[in-house]
Amino acid sequence: MARGLRLAGIETRELPLADGGEGTLDALGGERRSARVAGPLGEPVDAEWSLLPDGTAVVEMAKASGLALVEGDNDPLAATTRGTGELIARALDEGVRTVIVGVGGSATTDGGRGAVEALGWSLRGARVVVACDVETRFLDAALIFGPQKGASPGQAVELTRRLEELAERYRERTGVDVRTLPRAGAAGGLAGGLAALGAELRPGFDVVAEAAGFREALRAADLVVTGEGRLDETSLAGKVVGRVLAEAAEAGVAAAVITGQVASELDERLPGRPRVVSLERLARSPEDAFERAAELVEEAARTLA
Repeated sequence: MARGLRLAGIETRELPLADGGEGTLDALGGERRSARVAGPLGEPVDAEWSLLPDGTAVVEMAKASGLALVEGDNDPLAATTRGTGELIARALDEGVRTVIVGVGGSATTDGGRGAVEALGWSLRGARVVVACDVETRFLDAALIFGPQKGASPGQAVELTRRLEELAERYRERTGVDVRTLPRAGAAGGLAGGLAALGAELRPGFDVVAEAAGFREALRAADLVVTGEGRLDETSLAGKVVGRVLAEAAEAGVAAAVITGQVASELDERLPGRPRVVSLERLARSPEDAFERAAELVEEAARTLA
């Protein structure tokens, strides 16, 4: 995308963003560290985290407790967030005082119990900010997202029962009623478990945008170009593309979207009425759009320029 704009003579700055899910670590960069921790089913995994120049640690729970680590063979009742807690603990052991935790892509619905126990029920006075990619409530986590993690209807009911018991345990031990907190169901309740220890639950885009300096970059821009695999109604529900367009419109900065596909009649509902270029409109067929995606993204950017 940036190459196409530059080839057309437009001075371009690249600013990767994320919404708290997979890719948050890559978006924010920093000095990479690694630790051997428990994987989602207890097996050891080498999980990366990063240290930003300002001393903030970034932990992406998918690296330690992610669905991709079990390769389609998940045990939804046994999957644990212990490894994510161990990653956070490692950062705290190294003197970090602020930790950003991205919680998308989880294999787990343990309510954060594994992570909480790995942390010894304490954040040691550190500021922990959980970048949530959903608004789901704690007790809804199993029924809404359990099937994506391999849970049968019966298992989803069992997981919900466990969440109810755990919510009561959190309330009794910490005084925090996670059942009332928006976003507490993110990552199968990991967000709620960390909130019980005092973590802040915030929209993932806001957390990443602040850390990346998005709003400062926006003020200096004449045009913002963003992208999405398929542009549809879900793109406007807290995802990066929708938030970028909304912020650009509010700042009075022109915007454009390069997308693989676009839902019909969506263009006029996008914030700021941005220019939209679909790869399918440039390609010979949908298959061609997939096969030549990188080439067509560059062509789309040059078309915009």
